[in-house]
Amino acid sequence: MTAETQARPGLRAWVALTSAEAKMIIRDYANLLIPLGLPVLVLVMSASTAGSEEIPGTDYTAFELFVLPIVLAMVLGYIGMINVPAFLAHYRRAGVLRRLAVTPASPAMVLVAQIAVSAAQALAGVGIALVVAAVAFDARMPASVLAVAAVFALSMAALYALGMIVASLAPSTNSAIALGVMLFLGLGALGGMFGGRQALPEALQQISPYLPFGAAVDAIGAAWAGVPVDIVSILSLMTTVTVGTAISLIWFRWE
Repeated sequence: MTAETQARPGLRAWVALTSAEAKMIIRDYANLLIPLGLPVLVLVMSASTAGSEEIPGTDYTAFELFVLPIVLAMVLGYIGMINVPAFLAHYRRAGVLRRLAVTPASPAMVLVAQIAVSAAQALAGVGIALVVAAVAFDARMPASVLAVAAVFALSMAALYALGMIVASLAPSTNSAIALGVMLFLGLGALGGMFGGRQALPEALQQISPYLPFGAAVDAIGAAWAGVPVDIVSILSLMTTVTVGTAISLIWFRWE
């Protein structure tokens, strides 16, 4: 065994770093409560109207095929585009990543730990939303759980890729939050987060399915209903992952 191999952090170091990241997120109540609580509020506000509106040709209501997908996309978007970039920008600004660069625990470990913890947070938020929808509003489960899981994973990768672009370009924590919020609200508005897309101008309605938030909502809704997911949604999400990853690799700086 070489000295280089011995110096590499083991499983214990990975667990310790991930645990530390989890504790930091738990202590930051705002960043924890908003993605967990806001989706539940949206469910409560939308259940009375959307829950009684049946979608022709399916056994589901608008609550299940439109409100729930928007809620799931909201959880992923908020965490991926606001929380993750804010933490990474703070670490870079505070010099944490620079100091880690000269230790066996490389800055890449922080990135992996942050993504792992934020993914767990996203799953918790989604789980809470689904339990509330099922227990309080009798929402029916998806026609294909595997299809929804696959589309959900792709949507997560796409929205996190947008967050990495924010983390790459933002010089400070405040700027990362500002850029993330603008991106989240802008894409969310075009994706139906503040009401049906039919209320948008015609031109914006046309581009909504091609944008990552709208594509995520459409893909999750189709998978939930058990119908084929539109190729436009899949290509939009895959393109976002590819472009976001490429930009992040080029522009992201550890210090």
